[in-house]
Amino acid sequence: MSLILSASVVRSRDGLPLSASTDCEQSAGVQECRKYFKTLAKKLTQLPDRCTLNTGKYNINFISSLGVSYMMLCTENYPNVLSFCFLDELQKEFITTYNMMKTNTAVRPYCFIEFDNFIQRTKQRYNNPRSLSGKINLADMQTEIRLRPPYQISLSELGSPNGLPHISHKEYKAPHQRLEPVTLSGIVSFVLSLLCGALNLIRGFHATESLLQNEGEDFSYVIAFFLGTAACLYQCYLFVYCTGWRNIKSFLTFGLICLCNMYLYELRNLWQIFFHVTVGAFSTLQIRLRQPQGKSHDYNV
Repeated sequence: MSLILSASVVRSRDGLPLSASTDCEQSAGVQECRKYFKTLAKKLTQLPDRCTLNTGKYNINFISSLGVSYMMLCTENYPNVLSFCFLDELQKEFITTYNMMKTNTAVRPYCFIEFDNFIQRTKQRYNNPRSLSGKINLADMQTEIRLRPPYQISLSELGSPNGLPHISHKEYKAPHQRLEPVTLSGIVSFVLSLLCGALNLIRGFHATESLLQNEGEDFSYVIAFFLGTAACLYQCYLFVYCTGWRNIKSFLTFGLICLCNMYLYELRNLWQIFFHVTVGAFSTLQIRLRQPQGKSHDYNV
């Protein structure tokens, strides 16, 4: 059964708990996740503003804004889009209700404990998705998550809640997030990127051979060809695998492709340069369009 188990509001800079709901489950797994809550709370300023930690049977999701973080614990099969809709609703209500000056100067833990009433009511609503019809816009949140997916925190990155290296009984490994199915245009961009990489590689070997035969040849052309090859192959890698900062990496790789072709303008005609740059731009677009799969298919959004 997919459920939100608990939620809390903490101050980002020092992890001071401001408000929290009570857990409806007290199993050993939940108790361990509460320790992960405390560990994450101490590292919020070092993490992006939207993150997910998969601990096996449970997920910890959180968002941060204006010095306050909103965290939740849910079962692993709870839809991702609903999780962040829930956190977004907590954030809007908290910002509306409390002055940020009070949160910055708070000294005592749980000094906004009355906010727990809103957390409990909202949690009950989100644990009964049928009651959410028409009250939240799941499509907007799903689009936002696709364009800017949450950062996936690994257990090895976080470490053990007790400060020791994490060792799972089943040698658990956090699963890689799967990308959306490949489209025809995506396959075309992948093949064209491989082609451009192969062309750059061949020209690079020819430039190396020419350099060995003629001492007057410019070695920088060899570097430009091989950098172009690496950039094309890296775009293929980004298209196939989900990595952190994937969109930014694709734009930087496209920039490297443009720079290499600008430098090689004496060895290539305009049509060749146009082909390589166009393929790089097309591959960058396909990388951006092929985003990690959402978990909201059961809600028809």
